[in-house]
Amino acid sequence: MKYDFDQIIDRRGTSCLKYDFAVERGKREDVLPLWVADMDFRVAEPILKRLHACVDHGIFGYSEAKDDYFQAVAGWYREHFDWEVKRNWLVKTPGVVFAIAAAVRAFTEKGDGVLLQQPVYYPFSEAIRDNGRELVNSPLKLVNGHYEMDFDDLERKIVEHKVTLFLLCSPHNPVGRVWTEEELRRIGDICVKHGVIVVSDEIHSDFVWKGHKHTIFASLSEKYADISVTCTAPSKTFNLAGLQTSNIFIPNRELRHRFRKAVDQAGYSQLNTMGLVACRAAYEEGGEWLEQLKGYLQENLAFARDYIANNLPGIHLIEPEGTYLIWLDLRELGLTEAEREDLIVNKAKLWLDSGAIFGKDGEGFERINIACPRATLQEAFDRLAEALK
Repeated sequence: MKYDFDQIIDRRGTSCLKYDFAVERGKREDVLPLWVADMDFRVAEPILKRLHACVDHGIFGYSEAKDDYFQAVAGWYREHFDWEVKRNWLVKTPGVVFAIAAAVRAFTEKGDGVLLQQPVYYPFSEAIRDNGRELVNSPLKLVNGHYEMDFDDLERKIVEHKVTLFLLCSPHNPVGRVWTEEELRRIGDICVKHGVIVVSDEIHSDFVWKGHKHTIFASLSEKYADISVTCTAPSKTFNLAGLQTSNIFIPNRELRHRFRKAVDQAGYSQLNTMGLVACRAAYEEGGEWLEQLKGYLQENLAFARDYIANNLPGIHLIEPEGTYLIWLDLRELGLTEAEREDLIVNKAKLWLDSGAIFGKDGEGFERINIACPRATLQEAFDRLAEALK
């Protein structure tokens, strides 16, 4: 079927975090939100049909996944990423952030250093600090408008801080890098050499743009798989974040046991019924919707690239290789953090994600979610252009 991604659906009044909580989050009531990473599109029809059938049945007791669930997930990663997973590798959690926090508790002790690469998805930092660990940052380098890893710095930080856990964001949120196989192998070799476990957040892996290819870190070799915790979910791909379903793959038996224990200590067991239903439906029947969506998002990206270049002087797009989040460089405007917030929130009446929340290395940048109807995206950019005048 043909999906209409131009349709504007009013999400207000649905307890929607993106639209209904501006005031509670310290913003104006009338801001247009392009911040949190969910989409303003209805989910694929096959998913809705299975959810309706579940609702019509009318009983929502404890549920668990059988082999058909695993086969749906495994089939997706086999078909799209040429990665063969085994059923006993799978640990289901209510979210990737939950899994990252569990991994921090499972594989490190209080005071231990945990490595990340800022600017990076801010819950990484929260999971480290909130669990009493030391945040060790090996910043990405912005070279001629392109972010790169600093491998020498990364290895030095691992040695100096006796790091045993590395949180890898792949594809990278917010800078939009899709790491090459060569880059991932260099990471893998460093981490194997120094006994570092790699938690690889690959939740955005289905959104990779022309000329780039996502490679699952654990798929590159058995030695990398042996130190890896691969975090996946249908939530970003199929707009199912509120159903809280993630699939974590851990080939190493000992690491898997330690991770399961950390999940058990949190008091969590079965996933919610609707999440299980939606995840299986998405991976079995959501492919057509996703292909159309990706085409639409690439057109949104082309629109944004054009608009920024022609109408937003002093603002530069960091060209994304993946994800539906774009990273804008506003440093040329010469504004302080407070002045930039005033420009965006009070003058443009927009709610974006300030780069500062992704770490000190993100200061002067803004993250924008382009997974919305083009009319919404144009209105947001028009507001920003008018505010800049």
